[in-house]
Amino acid sequence: MSGLRVFNRLIRSFPFRAVVKIPARLKYTQHQGVKGIRNRKSFFEAQMQAGQRNEDIEDLAEEERESSGYLADMRFLDDRAYDEVAGGAMRITRDIASSQQVLILQPYVKWAAKRQSSPVDIRPEDQLAEASALIHSLPNWQVARALKVPLESLEKKTLFGSGKLVELKEVVAELRQERQLTCLFVSKGTLSFAQKRFLEAEFRLPVMDRYSVVIQILRLHATSAEAKLQVAMAELPYIWAQAKDASVTQTRRQGYTLTDLQKEILRTRERKLRAELDRVRRQRQLLRQKRKQQNYPIVAVVGYTNAGKTSLIKALTVEDALQPKNQLFATLDVTAHAGCLPCNLQVIYMDTVGFMSDLPTGLFECFVATLEDAMLADVIVHVQDLSHPCHASQRSHVEATLRSLAFNIANGDSTASQLPPIINVYNKCDLVSLKAQSSSDPVHHISARAQTGLEPLLNDIEQQILTATGRRKLQMRVPSGGPEMAWLYKNAAVVETTADEKNPERLMMHVVISQRTLDKFKRQFCQ
Repeated sequence: MSGLRVFNRLIRSFPFRAVVKIPARLKYTQHQGVKGIRNRKSFFEAQMQAGQRNEDIEDLAEEERESSGYLADMRFLDDRAYDEVAGGAMRITRDIASSQQVLILQPYVKWAAKRQSSPVDIRPEDQLAEASALIHSLPNWQVARALKVPLESLEKKTLFGSGKLVELKEVVAELRQERQLTCLFVSKGTLSFAQKRFLEAEFRLPVMDRYSVVIQILRLHATSAEAKLQVAMAELPYIWAQAKDASVTQTRRQGYTLTDLQKEILRTRERKLRAELDRVRRQRQLLRQKRKQQNYPIVAVVGYTNAGKTSLIKALTVEDALQPKNQLFATLDVTAHAGCLPCNLQVIYMDTVGFMSDLPTGLFECFVATLEDAMLADVIVHVQDLSHPCHASQRSHVEATLRSLAFNIANGDSTASQLPPIINVYNKCDLVSLKAQSSSDPVHHISARAQTGLEPLLNDIEQQILTATGRRKLQMRVPSGGPEMAWLYKNAAVVETTADEKNPERLMMHVVISQRTLDKFKRQFCQ
């Protein structure tokens, strides 16, 4: 089996249905010889042709078996009894076709010195714009009005003071006269059930926080079995937190009361989800071992949501099937995409779910089963939206989240939680002035859409990959058309071949090869 065939088969074996299309420049073309050397049919060409049809059938059958076997246990996610519990706690629904008119309230602490939950360089206007973008990510959801609400503190049991409540009630009454107001979105990470119940009683509207709105978006964008499992798991901590009673007195309950049957429904669902996600992690561990055996480098592309991760991968791989979208959490399924570095070394780019601030880290920790591939990659490319006014805080948030995820994946072992080398990429430079692009940090300024600045980035990725994987560039003299040549094409990255001026029966092959592969070559051909 040829190296490229093994590479394609490995990509198709990913359980998350990676959509991979090898660009034209990666396809193997018949060796036409080198100027000054007699053309001949190489040994490895005959090997590629032999049994190719059987390999295609085996690959297809294997892919179908894995896909059907994995989807067989997904029916337990469709549970009406659970949907009733989730709807009561989160105010979400599986039916998102109905139109929603949403009033957005962005609470913020007036005094910068008292702000603890958000960086001081994030303005309330920026938070409000992100909250509006969340609502616009849902089809048929419209923003009726978006307001900033200054507060002394975000820790009050009622959140808003009595005076502010009167003002907001007047706004709600005005909107109700203009249109059918259906929902109130308080753009805060999480609200306690007591806060939500109080606000719902005051405004007579369903109240959602950022966590529940994001879950609604994730439900919409989760298409693969893995994504659906992880979104379902992310819902449970929120529901349990809402159900926890802060006071058991009969006069005042601070939590969401569940019946014994509902609690058992949640426990059973959680047990099944953990079992399935453990299966996902084991399967991914096997795939990582297989990739390690085949020696394919991994480049994880991470960043804040809507920073342009998918657009960058599309630009680097020339993959027409990728269709980037200008919306939050457009990419939820972790996908693998084949690419090629300037030295002809084949790599796998991993597209990942985007991060977002003012959300509990536990929400993204439920995606560890797939984010683990990114944390264990050879190189991480951190894509950042330079045109965003909160670019610096977004970068800090992603870096902190990566460190937290790496620590959890290493089971709390700080010595084993070191991140791979990180390449910082400032995307969307075509939307900002040259002055805004100036930076003292070692970063790449690119535009994935305009495809500018990609060549220096590819060279940097190549250098980091060679260093991280112990590969090096060598020039090797081998017999033309012999088994040595075939072996190198199969097991190393051939940069170019030139004629040996001293011996017309030999070729000079410029290759990228690891020390382990080089040792194998020496044992087989140099003894």
